[in-house]
Amino acid sequence: MVSFIKYILIFLLIFNFSCSNKKEEKDLLTIKSDDIELQMIEAYREGFKSLQDGDVIYAAKQFNQSELLFPQSQWAAKSVLMASYSYYTQAYYYEAISELNRYLKTYPKDLNSDYAYYLLGMCYYESIVDEKKDLSPILEAKKNFSIVLEKYPNTDFALDAEFKLNLIEETLASKEMYIAKYYIKYEKWIAAINRLNVIVEDYDTTIYVEEALHRLVEIYYRIGLIEESKKYANLLGYNYQSGKWYEQSYKIFNKDYTVREIKKTKKDRNFITRKILSLFK
Repeated sequence: MVSFIKYILIFLLIFNFSCSNKKEEKDLLTIKSDDIELQMIEAYREGFKSLQDGDVIYAAKQFNQSELLFPQSQWAAKSVLMASYSYYTQAYYYEAISELNRYLKTYPKDLNSDYAYYLLGMCYYESIVDEKKDLSPILEAKKNFSIVLEKYPNTDFALDAEFKLNLIEETLASKEMYIAKYYIKYEKWIAAINRLNVIVEDYDTTIYVEEALHRLVEIYYRIGLIEESKKYANLLGYNYQSGKWYEQSYKIFNKDYTVREIKKTKKDRNFITRKILSLFK
């Protein structure tokens, strides 16, 4: 009996010691976790301050450090977006795009995905150098702005995305017109007709559609397809009878018609939304 009690006391002693160690280990883990979270918050704050001071490279590094310190935190995804925005503010588009793509891959369900797609669109849009030689940036911009409109139509970024898409459509139409005029210059009629039809069919809301219709009237008249020429003239007249291009087309069939000068004013549109700082303060 004494021996049995002895074993019980030894077991209790070992058990209490084990529990005590586990409690100490748990307390140490809690302290360590709290310490890492504090470091994460401090790195984020340092990044935000550096961004405000204009030191965007250091800011981006601090935001990346914040993410690495506490990747399971709700601030991890925001840290990636802030790093992206830091690069974007000083036109480091390649770095910003890289961060944004990583964000979308790592945090696909984050609530700020609308902003990520919008900022991606802006990075590509602002990196366009010569759309007549390289279409890839403008097509990428179009893709990401379209995602914003399709997936997040009621967000703060949708309105500006729609405006940018309209500008992109104008740019793409202008490229088609540029190429069509090149073919017209060298009397490559079929190639020119194909380009002009792209404008009429795909970019019918742009300012270039009227001229495209007029050029089709000219070409078909010149190559002797009068009925085809009249068809496009009627289409132009039905939609744009008061426009200068209709008057030019009308003169093709009536040589004595004098084209009057029409002056038009363009309404300036300027809208851009940037809520990144207010979102992540």
